[in-house]
Amino acid sequence: MITEQLIWDKISNGDEDVFSLLRQKTYTPPSWEKLKKEYYPFLHPVITDPDYKDEYDDETDTWDRKTRITYALQMLATKRMTELTFGIPVQRVYYPQNDRQKELQKYIENIFNRNRIDSVNIERGNMLFASCEVMTLWYAVEQRHNTYGFDSNIKLRCRTFSPMNGDTIYPLFDEYGDLIALSIEYTRTDGDDTNTYFDMYTATRHVKWSNAESKGSEMQIVENEYTSAIGKIPAVYIVRKYPIWEDTSRMVYEMEWSMSRNGNYLRKNSKPVFVVAATEDIPFGQEKSEKKEFRTVLQIPQGATANYVTWSGAIENLKYSIDELREMFFTQLQLPDWSYEKMKSTPMSGEARKQLFIDCQMKVKDESGRILEALDREVNVIKAYLKLMLPSDAADIDALEVENVITPFQINDERETITNIMTATGGKAIMSQREGVELYGHSKDIDKTMEELQAADMSNLFEPTM
Repeated sequence: MITEQLIWDKISNGDEDVFSLLRQKTYTPPSWEKLKKEYYPFLHPVITDPDYKDEYDDETDTWDRKTRITYALQMLATKRMTELTFGIPVQRVYYPQNDRQKELQKYIENIFNRNRIDSVNIERGNMLFASCEVMTLWYAVEQRHNTYGFDSNIKLRCRTFSPMNGDTIYPLFDEYGDLIALSIEYTRTDGDDTNTYFDMYTATRHVKWSNAESKGSEMQIVENEYTSAIGKIPAVYIVRKYPIWEDTSRMVYEMEWSMSRNGNYLRKNSKPVFVVAATEDIPFGQEKSEKKEFRTVLQIPQGATANYVTWSGAIENLKYSIDELREMFFTQLQLPDWSYEKMKSTPMSGEARKQLFIDCQMKVKDESGRILEALDREVNVIKAYLKLMLPSDAADIDALEVENVITPFQINDERETITNIMTATGGKAIMSQREGVELYGHSKDIDKTMEELQAADMSNLFEPTM
């Protein structure tokens, strides 16, 4: 049975098997080395296929360059899913039971805001949906400040790790599914040297190994510190089985091959061909350069024809195929196609556009489970650090309930919303004139603008228009 004590015993005895133990994974997501070949367009088969290469023509001493057209749809799907999930910032709903907990609520929000948590969510959303793994580490730095609303000697920072950055994450679970240790292996460049680091975090200790001291020969412990002050692993880890584009890469590759082959055909066949139909030989092709003569004369017998013939390709079939594959790509992934062409080709009301988002909103609900679990754990990590900064408020910090809410992104038609609200209130105004001026945002001095509006109203009152 794997326990934290077993890990400490191996570390204390200098057992090299401790790395084999810490690198065990209950579930291994797809390798980023494989996924990045689908994520990055310049690694798609139409670019990397060794059989699809440029050809050299010895007779003309020129290269026949192959057309290579790529679609970054896997990258687009990742961005779309992140925008749908975190485009509207995650809301933390607090349930304070007394005035002190209301103050603590502000402190927690200040910690998140000072760490730009909305930007962090966007960053790790992209990492999660593309590389299937992401970990955010929270750590304390000794610094005197009052940016959280109270005096403290500790400032909290966060750092995100992902295979996209070259990091390898190793979560170690026990037989009951509880996280015992969370480790990260990464490399950093120091001058001309590239060193490997291995950090392990448990609820009570942080240990760091590095080969910097041994110049690459072996891993040695360079840090060994207790972290029992907060009583939990100071990090959150999220994993998923498949990238957000799932098994749709073959559709993308087919679109790329079709367009690339069509590009080759166009280059070969779009050059006009001059055809002469006659019953006898007609001499032509002896024309001089266009710089030496202003016109070309061709003599042909009566009844003969001469004209240009151009290639007529099956463009409509190609367009149909590409459109169908693109539509199936977004349909299978339950993601909206927000391309300009799609949006302008189907004019519709704001309410109708909202209906288009039902499918992707359900997609966000499906994906939000593991994310909300991690965000709830992250709040608990922050609360544990806050208890370290404000030990006298530990009971209120533990009692303060916090709920994370993910709101899927959607298009809102404000005009329809305002009309619906005013209809429900019997045509009554729902905003004061001052609030309207503030919301409009073009007034540099709201008080002066309001005075001018009131003066205009009084003028109209005493000097009515006839």
